[in-house]
Amino acid sequence: MAVDVGGTFTDVVTVAGGEIRTAKVSTDINHVDNSVIAGAEELAVKNAKVFNHASTHGLNAIITRSLPKIGFLTTIGHRDILDIGRTWRPAEALTDPRWRRSFGDTMKPLVERYLRRGIAERIMASGEIYTPLDEEQAREEIRVLAKCKVEGVAICLLNAYTNDVHEVRLRELVKEELGDIPCSVSSEISPLAKEYARASTSLVDVFMKIIYEEYADRLDAGLRDLGFSGQLNFADCTANLIPAADAMANPFRLVFSGPAAGTVGSAHFGTLIDEPNVLCADVGGTSCDISLVTNGHPFVNTTFEIEHDLIVNALSNDISSIGAGGGSIVAISPTGDITVGPESAGADPGPACYGRGGTQPTITDVCVLAGLIDPAGFAGGKMALDPELSRRAFEALDTPLAFEQRVRYAYDIGLNNIAEGIFNIAVKNGIDPRNYTLMAYGAAGPLLLPAIANLIHVRRVVVPPHPGLFSALGLLSADQAYSSSRSAYTVLTPDAADSIDDVYRTMEEKLLERLRKHSDVELIRSFDGQLVGQTWETPFIDLPGGPITAATIDTMIQNFHAAYEERNGNRFESIPVQGVTYRIRAVVPTDNVNYATLSERDGAPLRGIDTTVLRYLSDAEQLAQVYSREMLCAADEIRGPAIVREPLSTTYITQNQLGRVGTFGEISIEKIG
Repeated sequence: MAVDVGGTFTDVVTVAGGEIRTAKVSTDINHVDNSVIAGAEELAVKNAKVFNHASTHGLNAIITRSLPKIGFLTTIGHRDILDIGRTWRPAEALTDPRWRRSFGDTMKPLVERYLRRGIAERIMASGEIYTPLDEEQAREEIRVLAKCKVEGVAICLLNAYTNDVHEVRLRELVKEELGDIPCSVSSEISPLAKEYARASTSLVDVFMKIIYEEYADRLDAGLRDLGFSGQLNFADCTANLIPAADAMANPFRLVFSGPAAGTVGSAHFGTLIDEPNVLCADVGGTSCDISLVTNGHPFVNTTFEIEHDLIVNALSNDISSIGAGGGSIVAISPTGDITVGPESAGADPGPACYGRGGTQPTITDVCVLAGLIDPAGFAGGKMALDPELSRRAFEALDTPLAFEQRVRYAYDIGLNNIAEGIFNIAVKNGIDPRNYTLMAYGAAGPLLLPAIANLIHVRRVVVPPHPGLFSALGLLSADQAYSSSRSAYTVLTPDAADSIDDVYRTMEEKLLERLRKHSDVELIRSFDGQLVGQTWETPFIDLPGGPITAATIDTMIQNFHAAYEERNGNRFESIPVQGVTYRIRAVVPTDNVNYATLSERDGAPLRGIDTTVLRYLSDAEQLAQVYSREMLCAADEIRGPAIVREPLSTTYITQNQLGRVGTFGEISIEKIG
């Protein structure tokens, strides 16, 4: 069983005996575990062997600054590193002298300045102790934090990744003075170069320990009360699964887990249908999460940003989120223009048609008025929508535009917002959308994304089975994996073989000790390297297993040059190569979801179950055939305009498109004419 907690709905799936069963529950923002447990109970979690969890629970807490009070200990004179960051500007601000940081990261920092305390000590970049730790001064600073009643402490000293002795001792002092409170040490959770990234990662780790430990305990207790006796796993930012106890040891890896599951699911399903190059778009109620799969593999970053210049040193699938979804609010700007998003109505009060008190129109209201959504069949029939409330919401907009224009413009703007986001991801990664298939999932993905194919010219749009819960299904195709990394600036020469071998051997021994009960562990090595003199690295360069020898060093150098040339178009073999960060990944393979295959239709041709009139989407009304997805067979063809309904999603095939049903039940949509 798996769950993906979104901002609007919580999606739960289970696979048993080859049958996929699903549940969708409104997300209780204040008590997320209640939503998860409700979905788990609906699908009989007591029969499950594992329960895989992905969520943006911690991420939302950081973005909204709904955070506990913690302290930050760093080398004296460097407590302002959290304000300085990397001093990077976003691309749109490079030529804007008026640009300032957002409210989130300057007016309300993660840790207030008075809670950041400088510690008298200094370790050199070589690991040599220049100034010994002043324990009495350290105790005085920790006692200040005690008086401030902090709930946790993050420790990040300069160059601690080369020598952790001061950080380890400082943690002991914290325990002596403050008791057994959550404490994160940068040299353990992120032993990498670059102090600011280590510092911000340590802070996020402490926050996640406080937030997730309580949440995980409530969730585990709730599942056990329902009779669940299996293993609770949490997904990390690459959607790899980690047992709950191990996940809580380094919870900073969980911050961005929700959207990553959809990318993994897209990679797995794309392989099944021979679509290795996929643009992934998860359109839910609050956001559209966009990612990329190339040659069957998601694009992975070594770090990710929670907000501008707030860095976390965790491997993560490269995902961009835009405020565009079914709940995106339609409003009138000060200049009188119609705008759509990024604000969302969420699940409570939700779109106007929900009848829960929301008065602002949304994209969901547009789709109800247009005839795309069946008001009586929304969310599997659990929720009845009121088109009259949608109408009143649009009529209340302060604009001279006619009612028909309000709905039409809102629909077009919403589509263009998503199309722009997808196109920007393609441009950023240097790919041609015409060579990629657009995977449409999330409850609103199949509803909106086929129409976008007319704007960005992808190869085709594929709607997978169970699109409304596809990200949750991705968690059932993820591996159980552990990773470790360590920075050690080393010029790659034969003489460096022993020191690099020591780094890998130490990391591998620790990982294998944690995984000693598994006999089928696969160890995958890689490293981040740079040309001597560069300030940035080329990541994830392949490295063979076995002892590091002079021959291995030569292979590392050649692999670096090949990777560098592939990424940058140049090759500089005359410049020495320097290893920066050494990485190891331990993978315990798990079974992937087996999607049921469909047989071809035998006998009478495919017929619709109904017809509907589509309004406001074009210059004239259109009559569309309505089909039930459960009645589709392999090789069926559906000519647009057409609607395909299923309990938790709706697929809209536009007038100039043809949908073909594939072997695994996917609907492949292409332009015709």
